[in-house]
Amino acid sequence: MLDIKRIKDDPEAVKAGLRAKEVDCDAAVDRILELDAQRRALILSTETDKAEQNRVSKEIPKRKKAGEDVAPIFARMAELKAQIAQNDQKLTDVEAEYRTLMLSLPNLPDPDLKPGGKENNEPLRYYGEPHHFDFEPKHHVDLCTDLGLIDYERGTRLAGSGFWIYRGMGARLEWALLNYFIDEHLKDGYEMVGLPLMLEYQCGETAGQFPKFADEVYKIENPTDDRMHFMLPTAETALASLHRGEILAESDLPHKLFAYTPCFRREAGSHRADERGMVRGHQFNKIEMFQYTLPEKSDEAFEELVGKAERLVKGLGFHFRTVKLAAGDCSASMARTYDIEIQIPSMNGYKEVSSVSNARDYQARRGNIRFRREATGKTEFVHTLTAPVWPRPASSPPWSSRTSVPTAPSLCRRSCASTSAVWKYSKRRTSEKERGYHGEEKERISEGI
Repeated sequence: MLDIKRIKDDPEAVKAGLRAKEVDCDAAVDRILELDAQRRALILSTETDKAEQNRVSKEIPKRKKAGEDVAPIFARMAELKAQIAQNDQKLTDVEAEYRTLMLSLPNLPDPDLKPGGKENNEPLRYYGEPHHFDFEPKHHVDLCTDLGLIDYERGTRLAGSGFWIYRGMGARLEWALLNYFIDEHLKDGYEMVGLPLMLEYQCGETAGQFPKFADEVYKIENPTDDRMHFMLPTAETALASLHRGEILAESDLPHKLFAYTPCFRREAGSHRADERGMVRGHQFNKIEMFQYTLPEKSDEAFEELVGKAERLVKGLGFHFRTVKLAAGDCSASMARTYDIEIQIPSMNGYKEVSSVSNARDYQARRGNIRFRREATGKTEFVHTLTAPVWPRPASSPPWSSRTSVPTAPSLCRRSCASTSAVWKYSKRRTSEKERGYHGEEKERISEGI
């Protein structure tokens, strides 16, 4: 949620910032200012009426004692009571509309971001050399299917389109990558959090995903509870609410967390030929870092998270680039985002595997998450940052059969080796059925791993 003071001080700057995100909120901003003025006027009117009500009520015993008629006083008391009730109802209506509009405003982008959408994203740096092959790389869907790593057909049969099944070495590779991320975060002093996979509505609201995206989650019916519950779409949705409504001590910050969660999303998948398989799905695994930090340490925390995400991808031997997103490509709740994108040769381009985002105080305002300054005793809103990493073990293996597998952390060494085997197999342009091998050949490949 944006600071109303910021909107009142410079509404045109707020409008310009939101337009940089390719969102037209001019009318909403103007209406918010109108409602804020109405709200303040109603509060003042009610306070004035209540003060008069108290003053007039004190005259009743005096007039009764003096034998004077108190009927006019009671009539005035009734008028004031009705006026206060009317103003209270108006205030309720005004504040409801005001809150709805305030919640609808996206976060303002940082001023150094380019306006517009992904066409204005800016690659900042590259790591390693692009991978070149003297053969046409096999598509990741075909590789995963031929090697028995992922079963798309049966995943669809079990749950519908947008779902798949990891099998054998594919399942083990996924788990190895998750363990790699977990171990690295623990080494860096992050606290691991096990989260519920079913959340209540306010979690989505605090994270900035609701009300706009409330229809893009899997909702849960509960005949004994009228509150909306939904399946967790990302760990951020829960972690942003972990300290909702709390006042933290300054010494508690930064508060560094991470969580492993399956994620569930109803978002539409891509139907483009080059994005088959795992680029979009309705269920996937993810490790997510999250920080609560002091406002003055927010930029430092962001750079720390970017560095961590880059080191994780470097540790797996990928060629990748770090991309500074334009304002319009940042999510609604984020002020700035850097994406880590790896090269996927079969798709002839780069795809995001991690991102680092800074929400500034946007989520904290929505969730009323503050800290108390030790020097002044005053409370301020914290800043929140998030950095998810998606393990995509079979969708984008980087190594050809002519390159050596890079050194990797011990718990992930096996996953790196299995990825190498996938790429070795990419040279085989015929299917298992055509070659006529089944279990024996798969066994041989596994033993080579």
